[in-house]
Amino acid sequence: MNDCIFCDVVQGRVESWKVFEDDSTYAFFDIDPVSEYHTLVVPKEHYADVFAMPEATLLQVARTIKTVVTLFESKLGLRNLQIMNSSGIDAQQDVFHVHFHLVPRALGDGLDIKRRTHPELRDRFDEMLTRLGPSADRNSP
Repeated sequence: MNDCIFCDVVQGRVESWKVFEDDSTYAFFDIDPVSEYHTLVVPKEHYADVFAMPEATLLQVARTIKTVVTLFESKLGLRNLQIMNSSGIDAQQDVFHVHFHLVPRALGDGLDIKRRTHPELRDRFDEMLTRLGPSADRNSP
């Protein structure tokens, strides 16, 4: 992919601080970290977002996420972490090479990465499941 900063990182054309690498994925420190050890995990092959990424590649990325999380826990004693992905411009994706943020957290770290909830949507759950098709269903006791 031309003009993709993460493809450049993976190919070694741009400086990066590698945390982990295997045949299909690359994990490196985010150049604009929001916390210590803020790491990005990307597939080496270019996919714009999770919608374009094959399931097998997503599984490889998930394995790398687990490897890095285990490394953080064993070497740093880290037990608080957010894993985030944004896919699509309306979801605030800013680099269009699928990537996952691993953001270590600590009580009082000042990061305001919270979600705003909409409890009024609960009234629409049955309708929402219907739109998803027959494999989606309410699980009632």
